Amino acid sequence: MTRAAASVGQYRSGRSCLLKVASAVALFACTTLSLPAAALAGAAVAPCGQAIIADMPARASTAPTGSEFARRVSSLSESDREAAIEAELLAGNVPAFLRKAAPVTLTGTLPDGRTTRVTVCVLVDYLAIGSDRDFLYVPMRLETALVVADRYHATLPTNRMVDATYDQAAVKLSPQPLPAGPEMRSTAYYTHHNEIIAEQRAALGAVPGVLTSGHKKDLVIADRLWQFPDRVAIYGWLRASHDPIQPLSTWHGARYADYSHGARLVGTTIYVDGKPMAIFDALADPNLSRILNGDGPIPRGAQLVAMLASRELEPQRVAQIASPPAPTTTLAAAGAVQH
Repeated sequence: MTRAAASVGQYRSGRSCLLKVASAVALFACTTLSLPAAALAGAAVAPCGQAIIADMPARASTAPTGSEFARRVSSLSESDREAAIEAELLAGNVPAFLRKAAPVTLTGTLPDGRTTRVTVCVLVDYLAIGSDRDFLYVPMRLETALVVADRYHATLPTNRMVDATYDQAAVKLSPQPLPAGPEMRSTAYYTHHNEIIAEQRAALGAVPGVLTSGHKKDLVIADRLWQFPDRVAIYGWLRASHDPIQPLSTWHGARYADYSHGARLVGTTIYVDGKPMAIFDALADPNLSRILNGDGPIPRGAQLVAMLASRELEPQRVAQIASPPAPTTTLAAAGAVQH
């Protein structure tokens, strides 16, 4: 039995409970990475170094490389390939360069005129399977991304976090669209796009392991997912600052994934003027959410992502809980302005 087939069987036979982010959010004790001084002027640097991946298992010596994994799943159904992707990521089969997070800082002005800096800890690149020398970026369904994120005390970014990540990235890659069609969801397209990205990176003389952006659309969280819980929200493929090929969209169903998608994890602890705070508390706050998210406040965000990650999603049940209460304000009166 191949490792991919075994992974699928393990995935089907038993999984731990889905998201537990609705409970207390863990704080991280980790090392520090720095961004360009302009990005962090006057702000405390968040301890992001190994936030997200501190509990990630070591990569096994027998784990498949990216190209080996692509060959093993090439003949699988989309659902079986998805199961194999999840199993490899949860087993720690990710490149060493991806095992660190970088601080990304967003700045806004509160109604009282105070400038507030909010720092989020993001993976330096999109989730990938394999080794440093041979890895494959793995587009995945929303539920898969959220299950993996939960295992590593993380979530997905908002559209403004995607913009800020691009602005502060050390390496900005250009979007590389492929011809549209049913093949967009194929492993062959995943592999081909991976090769194009590698060629572009090599042409720039860039190496993996630094904050990199521009080469994928992001799976994101957004308030509108309360109204469309059977959809996936995507945003990005930035050509320049705040210039995405893909505006924030919930057009596709939640089980849709194609070669252009990427999942970048964000730590569930953020830093507001240097002080730790749970990311979902900040996203529910009318002021901080305007700094962090272009889609407005996200009330009960932990409950939202737990619901989206559930493979037993029932539309009738969703309709009963999809009218969250108005958010409470933890800062001054609403009206923060994002820069």
